[in-house]
Amino acid sequence: MHVTPATARISSQALKHNLQCIKRKAPHSKVIAVVKANAYGHGVEFVSSAIENDVDGFGVARLEEALRLRSHGITKPILLLEGFFDDSALAIMAVNNIQTVVHNEEQLTALQHAKLPNKIKVWLKIDTGMHRLGIGLEQVERFYEVLKACENVDENIGFISHFSRADELDSNYTTLQLERFINAVKGRGERSIAASGGVLFWPESHLEWIRPGIIMYGISPDNNVNSTKDLKPVMTLISSLIAIRNLKKGEPVGYGGAWISERDTKIGIVAIGYGDGYPRDMPKGAPVLINGRRVPVVGHVSMDMLAVDLGPESHDKVGDEVTLWGENLPIEEIAEKSGMLTYELITKLTPRVLTEYVD
Repeated sequence: MHVTPATARISSQALKHNLQCIKRKAPHSKVIAVVKANAYGHGVEFVSSAIENDVDGFGVARLEEALRLRSHGITKPILLLEGFFDDSALAIMAVNNIQTVVHNEEQLTALQHAKLPNKIKVWLKIDTGMHRLGIGLEQVERFYEVLKACENVDENIGFISHFSRADELDSNYTTLQLERFINAVKGRGERSIAASGGVLFWPESHLEWIRPGIIMYGISPDNNVNSTKDLKPVMTLISSLIAIRNLKKGEPVGYGGAWISERDTKIGIVAIGYGDGYPRDMPKGAPVLINGRRVPVVGHVSMDMLAVDLGPESHDKVGDEVTLWGENLPIEEIAEKSGMLTYELITKLTPRVLTEYVD
């Protein structure tokens, strides 16, 4: 008997395929590959090494993530998408050639007063309607002039913003944000506003730089698998059957007896649970893939296991592989069933899940 525990199988071939598809969609744009949150749960060292020669830079959320890339040998530009959190970070960024977003007065002041060994490349973050990070449209002129005069700032200042409704194709809000952005920048530098939704749905937003995130991993930003039909899932989450039980009609399965069988059947126990990051509250009927067919999850998901209804005629056996999402079972479908975002599903996986890199 051989049983594989919960494992994320990561394909570099799929990753490279997706990146080429993205570049065909935006052939005139440079690419900042977004690898924050451990490359959306895919393993930042593996992902960054696999694609470094195919992209123009990387985007992360925290300085620690940027330093992790540098310690792994990544030499391409790295951009802190939320900027720096502490004045003391500036010297570290200057030494390690880490670029930063500037989105508030405090960051601007820190740059003015710092004593740095090298200049830092800055991207001025403009709030065009997301109302999360960024300076107001009326502040752009002043911030730009201060940055241009600052001896710690590279003369090639970039401009960046973020769409809030890029996956709503029937809304004109994205067009409004794009117009605000272009008018605010006035051609003074390179621009980036298109993340995954912009790359897929708004070609006029591609500009000089794009920032693909979740689509790089073959996952749709809007839970619609048709949006990414040309892309391949980079992660396939698998586990194995560790037990098969005969269950009589009327018998319950799992904690609280939440599911009661309506027939004599066979129940399979799969070695994955909420301790691995699979949602505890997954509704009954969510599919998994076993031996080429879909079978439903039944009962409450436990910390280390979940149960599936294999059916009375099942010939499955202990050790058979189970696909939770990925190849042949889109994560978008699981997200829709669970009421969660695909972003949540892939980033909630815990360190207990093994990683298997293929290709």
